Amino acid sequence: MRILSTLLLAVAAVLPVHGVSAAPVKMTIVLQQHYLDGEMSEEKVTETVDSLTEIWKKYRDWQLINLDDRTIVFRKTVNDISPLLKTNGYFGITDDGTLSIFNGKPGRSSEIIQSFFQIDVQKLESRQQQKLKQGIRVLSKEQYEQVIEMYRHFAVVQ
Repeated sequence: MRILSTLLLAVAAVLPVHGVSAAPVKMTIVLQQHYLDGEMSEEKVTETVDSLTEIWKKYRDWQLINLDDRTIVFRKTVNDISPLLKTNGYFGITDDGTLSIFNGKPGRSSEIIQSFFQIDVQKLESRQQQKLKQGIRVLSKEQYEQVIEMYRHFAVVQ
C-alpha cells in the first residue's frame, strides 16, 4: 500500500486523481499477460488520459505493477497456455531426461520454452520414450496439464 501511495503521489502532479479538470496527458499503457506456462506477452498502447479514475475503471481487471508520470504497467494472469505454445509448442525430453516444452519439435536446435522435472527414463515404455523424443504437440491447456501429470509419475525423486 505504501508503494502505491508513493506512485500515486508521483503522478498526482501530472494527472488529477478524481477527474478534476486538467489538460489531458498522453500516457503509455503497458499490458502484460502472464500465462500458465510462464510466458508473458506485452502490449503497449498510447492513450490520452484525463484522470487516473478513468484508467482504473478501464483496467479494473488488471493488477497495477508500476506507475510513473508517463507510463502505467498493468498485469493480468491468464488461466491458459500462451499463444506461443498453442502454435509451436512440443513436449519432449532433454539429453539429461528433463521433461520440457520446446519451441518446435525437440532437437539440438530447438529452444526450450519451459522445463519441469527429470524423468526416470528407465521406467518409461519404449513407446513413451519414442513419443517424447519425437515430440508431443501441445494443443490445449487441458492436454498440457494431462501430459505433465502423466509424466509426473515417472519423475526422479531426489
